Amino acid sequence: MDAGKLFSQGKAVDIPTVANLIRYYAGAADKIHGETLKMTRELQGYTLREPIGVAGHIIPWNFPSSMFFMMSAPALAAGCTMIVKPAEQTPLSALFYADLAYKAGVPAGVLNVITGFGPTAGAAIASHMDVDKVCFTGSTEVGRKIMQAAATSNLKQVSLELGGKSPLLIFDDADVDKAADLALLAVLYNKGEICVAGSRVFVQAGIYDEFVKKLKEKAKDWVVGDPFDPRSRLGPQVDKQQFDKILSYIEHGKREGATLLTGGKPLGKTGYFIEPTVFTDVKEEMMIATDEIFRTGNVTHEVRDN
Repeated sequence: MDAGKLFSQGKAVDIPTVANLIRYYAGAADKIHGETLKMTRELQGYTLREPIGVAGHIIPWNFPSSMFFMMSAPALAAGCTMIVKPAEQTPLSALFYADLAYKAGVPAGVLNVITGFGPTAGAAIASHMDVDKVCFTGSTEVGRKIMQAAATSNLKQVSLELGGKSPLLIFDDADVDKAADLALLAVLYNKGEICVAGSRVFVQAGIYDEFVKKLKEKAKDWVVGDPFDPRSRLGPQVDKQQFDKILSYIEHGKREGATLLTGGKPLGKTGYFIEPTVFTDVKEEMMIATDEIFRTGNVTHEVRDN
């Protein structure tokens, strides 16, 4: 409800993924072992794995359930306490899971959720002297700030998963119909709000024209609408900021000379819906080719003859 995710996707993918994560790390909890080392003298040598302490988890808004447990489940298995800050756009699931954890018997103070904005709550976690490790998934720009805060405070350990611009390569021997389906799924899955979105497509010249034709036809068949409607394949963007940012990137693409093959416009008079959008004739230096638009919300796609 916070993120505009498809209900069907949450039911079929996100929640089963969460259950599997919990089961996996529950099984891993008693399998964290050290080693006994053979020494050259009459000494005993061994390694001992211990909890790092307090972990700070700053999670994104695209997969608020999955990311909550991707960070908290292994930390619990390792014996750490933690502070989880969900994205300000999607706080409800994290608060709900914290309540469930408390009801299930996780002691108070072990799994803590605080809500707030990045420059205040997130910055406090990254710079706090009693937080021993910080994990962050989000933009490269914010990742740099997290590392700086960690370094200038207590030199806490940092785990980052940041931006990218994943390319999809399609060669002449590909099944063009299937390739077009996969290319759209690669960038439109979860509204394009996914770390590995295939937002650049390089197509070998022999099938380029046929591929572009099929991609245009298939993009128009994607149903954009209410995420609780089982016919919908694409829901709304997470908020107005992301909605406006995507539209600005579409305008950048047109202004820099890329060809708008299909889409590019908002849908409806209410909500943050945008048509599936495909650009062709994209040059390497264009903003839509270099920026990972997802980190500000992404349903744009660009295809090049290569």
